[in-house]
Parts: sequence; structure tokens; C-alpha cells
Amino acid sequence: MEKEIRIRFACTEDAPALLAIYTPYVLNTAITFEYEAPTLEEFTARIAHTLEKFPYLVAEREGEILGYAYASPFKERPAYDWAVETSIYVRSDTRQSGIGRCLYDALEKVLSEQGILNMEACIAYPIHEDEHLTLDSVKFHTKMGYRMVGRFTACGYKYEQWYDMVWMEKLIGEHLPVQLPVRPIGEVRAVVAEKYNFIWKG
Repeated sequence: MEKEIRIRFACTEDAPALLAIYTPYVLNTAITFEYEAPTLEEFTARIAHTLEKFPYLVAEREGEILGYAYASPFKERPAYDWAVETSIYVRSDTRQSGIGRCLYDALEKVLSEQGILNMEACIAYPIHEDEHLTLDSVKFHTKMGYRMVGRFTACGYKYEQWYDMVWMEKLIGEHLPVQLPVRPIGEVRAVVAEKYNFIWKG
């Protein structure tokens, strides 16, 4: 029997569950270039800071959190306001089950409501695939409509290995000579709730 996957906005109370998903990526992979997992206090503050301006979404099934995705500033200067960096983490035992697609589809819808035009993804890239890093993230983003726009050589060092880093990009809006300002996340939450149900069968 299919079970519903529900996408909703995260809150700081979700921090323990989200940190539990993120920590294995820090400790066991080169997907993130952090060496040590953040404390619960630090991770909670990260969520709160993101939610001031951008969407931070979680996927859950029967109340159990399976993954999360969020947007953050691409760059801090105002000319970059219409571009964001996207991040996604899915619980390891639910990878390749459609959770990531559900999260990214929802994230794109919320960002579009805000008036965001460019979704940018910074992705660790193996010179040679190993037990810590594969090309899965690049393949996933390609399936989601991202294209490769840049590669930096051996700029990340973890597990006594050097890793490249790539940028991938997806354009989700029209770039105009006179562009409307980006809407704060607080202004679009009600619109999103009314317009999108954010429930999938999975």
C-alpha cells in the first residue's frame, strides 16, 4: 500500500531529527566538506537563520522525517538576490526512493513564488569515485534539470583525498530588464499552503 509523503516547512523543533540525518554525511562521506558535525545548538541556529528569508523544507511519512532541503544566499550582495544555493540531504536508508525529487520539486515551487530565478548547487565531485564520494549527486541534479556550469580542481581535502567541486544551475524564472524584488518567505508561506498540497504518494 502506498504511503503519503508530506512536504512541510521545517521548524527549529525538527533540529534533532535533521541533525541525525546530516551527521552521517559529515562523518562518513565527502558530500559535505565539514569535518565535524555541528552541535545541536549550532544546527538549530542554522535552521532559524535560513527560515528568516528562505524555505527550509522537510519530507515526512507518517510523522517520520526522511529528508530535508533548503535554500541559502548564493552571495550576500544585493545584485545576487535572485539567485540561491540549494542543499538537500536524505536519510541514508531512504535514498533513491523519490524523497529527493519530492523535496526539490517543492523547493522549486516555493522559490518561484518568492521570485527567485536561479537555483545553484555546489557539489563535491570525485576525481575518482571512492567509498566516500560518488557521482550520484551530479546525476540526481542532472535529472532535476540542472546543468553543469563550473568545476574547481582539487579544492577540497577530506579523508586524505583531494576532491573537486562543481557548480550546477537551474533557471526557474524569466530574467527581465526591470526585475521585481524577491518576496520574503513570510509573505509566500500562506500562498504556498493554499496553492500546493505538497503531498505525494510514495
